[in-house]
Amino acid sequence: MQTMFIALRALFYMTCFVWCFGWLALQVQPLDDRLGMALPAWGEVAGVILMVAGAALVLVCAGMFIVRGRGTPAVFDPPRHFVALGPYRLVRNPMYLGGLTLLVGFALARRSLSMLLLALGLFGVFHLFVAFIEEPGLERRFGQSYLDYKKSHNRWLPKFP
Repeated sequence: MQTMFIALRALFYMTCFVWCFGWLALQVQPLDDRLGMALPAWGEVAGVILMVAGAALVLVCAGMFIVRGRGTPAVFDPPRHFVALGPYRLVRNPMYLGGLTLLVGFALARRSLSMLLLALGLFGVFHLFVAFIEEPGLERRFGQSYLDYKKSHNRWLPKFP
């Protein structure tokens, strides 16, 4: 029953995040007219593929947080147990990468340069958040296990075994 409650909270939070970032992307799309350029048509198919891949990665990560971590992806309702399984075996922040992949895919599918630039800007914001807020918090919460994990796994680029 507790897992179901955690899953419902995670689903609610994730829906809010997707809605928020989707809304933000749609708000910047009218800037494409000012930029005077649309992305190429081939990007539409690639965009859909990236959206599906990004969403799948986010869902797998969220599932790991719910089942193994006993928490949600939200920073205000985080996992209670350290999770280094699934995509986390390859890279420290696969959920951010999945979300950014989803947003880049949305930009390509909509042929929107302004959305693509938004995604790049958000990556910068996420990087600063992760480096200066999230990782120090994880170090305090999980101690040596996180520090060891941090030494052996890259923040953004996957390390394949």
